Amino acid sequence: MGSRIAITGSSGLVGAALILKLDDRDNELFLLRRPSSKKSAQQNRFQPSKARLRDVSWDPIRGVEDLSQLEGLDAVVHLAGRSIASKRWSSNEKRLLRDSRVAATARLVEQLSTLSLKPKLLLSASAIGIYGNSGEQWITEASPRSHDFLADLAFDWEQCGLKLQEQGVRVVHARLGIVLSSNGGALAKMLPIFKLGLGGVVGHGRQYWSWISLNDCCRALIHLWERENCVGPFNLTSPDAVTNRDFTKALAVALHRPAFFPVPAFALRLAMGEMADALLLSSCRVRPDRLEESGFVFEDGSLSSFLAKELQS
Repeated sequence: MGSRIAITGSSGLVGAALILKLDDRDNELFLLRRPSSKKSAQQNRFQPSKARLRDVSWDPIRGVEDLSQLEGLDAVVHLAGRSIASKRWSSNEKRLLRDSRVAATARLVEQLSTLSLKPKLLLSASAIGIYGNSGEQWITEASPRSHDFLADLAFDWEQCGLKLQEQGVRVVHARLGIVLSSNGGALAKMLPIFKLGLGGVVGHGRQYWSWISLNDCCRALIHLWERENCVGPFNLTSPDAVTNRDFTKALAVALHRPAFFPVPAFALRLAMGEMADALLLSSCRVRPDRLEESGFVFEDGSLSSFLAKELQS
């Protein structure tokens, strides 16, 4: 017998892949999305064959249109949020980023808290940006939060779930690192440049990039859902955090291309503003301690092995 699971962000990179992972479990999946973005099960990106898909009209700010559809859920997996790298961070863009995470999550939690049969679990996305720029030191879930824009955003995002936790719902915060897939996200944006032999180190290249494969990201989300003793924040990053210089080298080797064109920090700052430091030049060397302690085993623990498998022709 499958489970009843509501998912936001189902059209995103992680959400769409998670639906595919849940395909063989005969689950009933409630896809919370705007009416304008609804698709039939036949049009869905991954077309699950066993899972039953139900569309639920949802606006991130106004909330769910018909709350009765969410009574008695086993889990709510909340992955929705405006892309952090879609536009330069103007004051208006920062407001939109915040609304899509903090305001939207607060509204969702507010509605879920009114249900007669509340979900057993809220599994909500967060980000390792909560730790800020930490240089070469290892970061775990016990490390202190930072106080820049991304850190404040992630912290306030996580705080929204506390209302449900106080009502007996298990709440888990999945602090995502850089999710790697050739089908989307950061890696897909890099591939055309590196395939032309135009890739190179970003800034000085010593900043740590903490990554996780899309496969392991989805597996970890399911793992956290299935382990009832898992509560609170979990870092979803590979144990193989690498510097940008090592990342560049591994990607070039996997593609059999040179990578001799460094991108100076000043050029990135001119082009991207504050976002350049936060997303590309900042260093965050994260370890998934709590995830591994809970029994999770990575399938893609090594960057070079993952890239070789992901990019094989």
